[in-house]
Amino acid sequence: MGSRNKTNPLGLSLKEYDGKPSTLCVGCGHNSISAQIQQVIWELGYPMHDVIKLSGIGCSSKTPAYFLGGSHGFNALHGRMPSIATGAMTVNRSLTAVAVSGDGDTGSIGMGQFKHVVRRNVPMVYIVENNGVYGLTKGQFSATADVGQQIKYAGLNELPPIDICYEALIGGAGFVARSFSGDKKQLQELLKAALSYRGLSVLDVISPCVTFNDHESSTKGYEWGKNHNDVVNDFTFVPEYEEVQIEQEAGTVREVELHNGNRVLLKKIAESHDPTDKMAALHLIEDALHRQQLVTGLLYINTQHKTIHDFLHLPETPLVHLAQGDLRPGRESLDKVMASFG
Repeated sequence: MGSRNKTNPLGLSLKEYDGKPSTLCVGCGHNSISAQIQQVIWELGYPMHDVIKLSGIGCSSKTPAYFLGGSHGFNALHGRMPSIATGAMTVNRSLTAVAVSGDGDTGSIGMGQFKHVVRRNVPMVYIVENNGVYGLTKGQFSATADVGQQIKYAGLNELPPIDICYEALIGGAGFVARSFSGDKKQLQELLKAALSYRGLSVLDVISPCVTFNDHESSTKGYEWGKNHNDVVNDFTFVPEYEEVQIEQEAGTVREVELHNGNRVLLKKIAESHDPTDKMAALHLIEDALHRQQLVTGLLYINTQHKTIHDFLHLPETPLVHLAQGDLRPGRESLDKVMASFG
């Protein structure tokens, strides 16, 4: 019996956690990520009304509409999702925040906000759906595009890529991981770990774009042109492809063949890696970049990291649930505060 016919601890079926039908290209890795988020939230028995979905602008930021239709949601301005998430989680710490962003929404226009939400350690699962291109605006380079990547109208990318996990680590994040949209088992495990973490969890997911990132030199995409009859730049028609799915043992490096025969190198973290060692995590990323590999798994976790609720000395009761008298103290309390400045 499939999972869609079973019920979770709340007695609800997986179908009841559906959202609207996806409008993304068939075969897009983002759809697979949405499916795993829905699966994990359902399996763990989270009530949908206790979940808030947050996003910015881009193909990735459209995806919260495709899962958990009964949850709260906010689609923010480009790169501004972290501010909305900070406000929501400051006033209502009882919510479970799932934020979906992209390499443009986070790595370019939103980098400043990303750095500050990391610094403040706002409790949320921050997912970056990373494909190295701006798919919603017809495939320009993003900040994570590889050196040497070629796009017909944009030319050759000569800038080094930003590594989301590296930026999260040096910014002070307490939970940093990377996965591949086609590695269903690993992605589900990391999502469960991220949801259980007390603080901000950054999960960079390599998610190939089947339409625009069609370059052989890219570590994140599909190259379609040379051996196919598809008219690559006729965007009135996008052929349907099956999503790339893999299984990989810990500690191994695996070549993953994409639709046209090109390959990406995925290095799954060995069980001997100490995820509490920040320098080991940085070294792992640097070594993988040097070898043109994408290292996946839990890179770093700090269980002693203070959250924004600790920094602001907020009460256990969410601010939105406090009574009027708690939020607006009387004259006597104000006099005590004023006297303290005397």
